[in-house]
Amino acid sequence: MEATSGMDEPVSGELVSVAHALSLPAESYGNDPDIEMAWAMRAMQHAEVYYKLISSVDPQFLKLTKVDDQIYSEFRENFEKLRVDVLDPEELKSESAKEKWRPFCLKFDGIVEDFNYGTLLRLDCSQGYTEENTIFAPRIQFFAIEIARNREGYNKAVYISVQDKEGEKGTNGEENKEKGVDVGGEEKVKKVAESGGEKEEGVNRGKKGNIDKGGEKEKEADRMINKSGEVSV
Repeated sequence: MEATSGMDEPVSGELVSVAHALSLPAESYGNDPDIEMAWAMRAMQHAEVYYKLISSVDPQFLKLTKVDDQIYSEFRENFEKLRVDVLDPEELKSESAKEKWRPFCLKFDGIVEDFNYGTLLRLDCSQGYTEENTIFAPRIQFFAIEIARNREGYNKAVYISVQDKEGEKGTNGEENKEKGVDVGGEEKVKKVAESGGEKEEGVNRGKKGNIDKGGEKEKEADRMINKSGEVSV
């Protein structure tokens, strides 16, 4: 997701201020609440678009990166028995789990863009991005688990559920988006930002140019699948 230049449309002073702050050196970040909010908002926008994709396209046909095969192969080689349909947070966040995940994640430094950027991950893949069903994870961890969920058929439950509801009730895409992503709203965004998940070791807080304006989210969803069939998330 790329930031839109203020030369095309007006950009609020607050957004400009946050974008500027994100361009500062890491040691200047501190615990600035504006930065915390910016990370949380970007992660939530990413979650919205991804849920819309797996709701409208059969997940088994989605290609999330140019190296999906490598990610999946490495993931199942190192985490052969890890259950991905319903995640146990201890398998991701405990000290012993972090020791095992760290070398896996570092293998993709320089291969996957923003490989350690903080991203929202669903615990139960049959459910949406609700506050209770969501944790923070490095971007490469998100890719590994979601690629496995797609290839092993677990994410298809979301696609089938949404398609069935659309067929029965004529629901539109906006209604599905609202049901799938329920971590929005100022108070919930603050909870995500204050949870500390994005501060965990190995999770990048972001950099300049990683802020989208809210009005770009729908356009972004339509641009997600490129000509090669790769999904840009």
